[in-house]
Amino acid sequence: MSNESEADEAEQDAADEAETEEQTEAEAEVEGLQNGDFIELDYTARTVEGGDLVDTTDPEVAEEEGVGEDQEFGPRTIVLGEGHVFDAVEGDIVGSEVGDTGTVTVPAVDAFGEFDDEEVRTISADRIPEDDRYPGAHVDIDGEHGHINTIIGGRARVDFNHPLAGEDIEYDWEVLSEVTDREERASALLDVFLDMDLEVWFETDTVEEEQLVESDDDEDDEESEPEYEIVETEKETLYIEATPQLTMNQQWMMGKQQIAQQLTNLLDIDRIIVQEELGGGMGMMGGMGGMMGGMGGGGAELEEALEDEDIDAEEIVDELEGAEE
Repeated sequence: MSNESEADEAEQDAADEAETEEQTEAEAEVEGLQNGDFIELDYTARTVEGGDLVDTTDPEVAEEEGVGEDQEFGPRTIVLGEGHVFDAVEGDIVGSEVGDTGTVTVPAVDAFGEFDDEEVRTISADRIPEDDRYPGAHVDIDGEHGHINTIIGGRARVDFNHPLAGEDIEYDWEVLSEVTDREERASALLDVFLDMDLEVWFETDTVEEEQLVESDDDEDDEESEPEYEIVETEKETLYIEATPQLTMNQQWMMGKQQIAQQLTNLLDIDRIIVQEELGGGMGMMGGMGGMMGGMGGGGAELEEALEDEDIDAEEIVDELEGAEE
């Protein structure tokens, strides 16, 4: 081997060794809680300037401040990196351990925005309902929410800034636990998205699906029609019990597909089925039906099954109604 080859080999070995050391150091730095982890978090947020309460999970703090008498206060389960709290708070928590505490200040620009003088506008008092024509009243004008600063004669001065615009927010936080139970994770996410406590459970279902049959002959024959075969596959399914409250929930009605997609990604599942129970123990798919990553049709499958068995769905409903009477 020439001296030049030996030098090149030594140089490559040194480079590989340096890369290995860098990887080892990087792995060592990745400690503690990371983005994607589910954690149970306790926190209290106040304005920096006046110390006014902004938000809290502590029932004692809420009682002392005389807020949320009709609310339940307790730790929140969040997913780090998903924007469930301000980025500055998440960044402060990442790398910490269960039991750790911290305090972080969120600048106004990253919290509720800087105060904008142009968002304080004068409008005709006629655009405000009579019962709300007083200083401090909260009003909605053309889809914008604001509060009245002053009202004189037929003119009102309305501030459309967020009430906390221009305020730096200080967060005191404590990580109580890491949430690993799958059902607890699913329930927590639904609470974050919908502010509802719903019954959930997981099952691995075996379903039949059409699968394209691949053949080398088909590549040569462009005019040949594709062939499909029925195969059985396992689907990791999240079941959510449908309730009247869920059916009427505005966030659910307007954003169920987006919520379903987030649940599918964060819980690493194949599909979601919302299940409604009718009568004495007979279950059927209602609400959203079945979804694969936010799509699918459990209701259609049920109707086909009833037709195959020559069962009249309307007769079943009539019998159930008669039994209840």
